[in-house]
Amino acid sequence: MRGNGNGSYHSALVGRGEKKVPSGEKVAATNRSASYDYHLLDKYEAGMVLVGTEVKSLREGKASLRESYAVVRDGEVWLLNCHIPEYQPGGPFNHNPLRPRKLLLNRAEIHRLWAKTQQKGLTLVPLRIYFRGGLAKCELAVARGKKQHDRRQAERDREARREAAQAIYRYRHRS
Repeated sequence: MRGNGNGSYHSALVGRGEKKVPSGEKVAATNRSASYDYHLLDKYEAGMVLVGTEVKSLREGKASLRESYAVVRDGEVWLLNCHIPEYQPGGPFNHNPLRPRKLLLNRAEIHRLWAKTQQKGLTLVPLRIYFRGGLAKCELAVARGKKQHDRRQAERDREARREAAQAIYRYRHRS
């Protein structure tokens, strides 16, 4: 039943101020060390091929992207070393927590990623796994590893920005 917009069935169910279509993303896992360990160059969004117990475990927010990476093999992109623990009520139908998971991208993106990962020093790093519109997505980045001096410099820059922000705050809120 659609109605004409004036007191229609759908608008009667939706309260004032609520959005009719849920928007936003529910983040299941993030790789917080990725920006510390790598220079992130390009970002891509990929769908994930998962089994039912993996989806349920991800919805509980139980996943780890630490030490995980992606590779392009035979024209397909695979996520490796991503730990999604077993779903406890799953019983005998549970999945292998470290199994390789296929990522879904279009052919042009896969070819672009393959070309970039053939360059020396570039790799595919997962940044986060999230749900959008009920579908599991993985945000990938083409990344180059940072050297130790790069990490130290990034830490100094972060510290300098923090101190500057504190000084501005103290100046504006002085008595």
